[in-house]
Amino acid sequence: MHSDSPHDDQPLGLTVHSMPSTADIAADPQTRTRVGRWKMALVLLICAAPVVASYFAYYVVRPEGRRNHGDLIDPQRPLPDLNATTLDGKSVNLRTLKDQWLLVSVAGGACDEACANHLYFQRQLREGLGKNKDRLDRVWLIDDAAPVPEALLPGLRDATVLRVPKEALAQWLQPQAGQALENHLYVVDPMGNWMMRFAPGVNLQTAPVIKKDLEQLMRGSEGWDQAGRP
Repeated sequence: MHSDSPHDDQPLGLTVHSMPSTADIAADPQTRTRVGRWKMALVLLICAAPVVASYFAYYVVRPEGRRNHGDLIDPQRPLPDLNATTLDGKSVNLRTLKDQWLLVSVAGGACDEACANHLYFQRQLREGLGKNKDRLDRVWLIDDAAPVPEALLPGLRDATVLRVPKEALAQWLQPQAGQALENHLYVVDPMGNWMMRFAPGVNLQTAPVIKKDLEQLMRGSEGWDQAGRP
């Protein structure tokens, strides 16, 4: 059937809207701000992805029945911008300890039996990591001005020992309810976040469980963490 309508042979009318140019986007402050925020969010996501993945592997994708001895700290607490002092009197900012896993103990310089026990197990746990031991530093934070016994010094040669004011330290680390700071070992990740606290009472029975936790952290982070600081 043929139509003689005068409109049949007319082209379809289309309205073409031009895309905004780069110059138009650059000229719009709101657009620039929105684009900048998206870019920043993307960069942060890319940087955080390896850490999130390793924590996910440790806390979620783990064999059924696996026991762990450490409590996850949520929210994590970053290393404070705080000056500490070495045993020979040099000033060191705590944030310079970043870029390594840290196994931290806290005690007064006189180092009672419980302190000596923690220092011993810190060393044994690190050595037990085998090829991964260089990815973890053992740190003793002394919260007073008491001198360290000479007998302890040989065993501290490869440890980081710093004096930190007790009040400042208590604003960062926190013990379990009813416990004291010196009753725990603490784990700080390479990004400088305190992320785990082990239950009090490290001994021959609990040390193997702690070692498994540390091994799992090393395995979960081996794709993005390397030994040593850049």
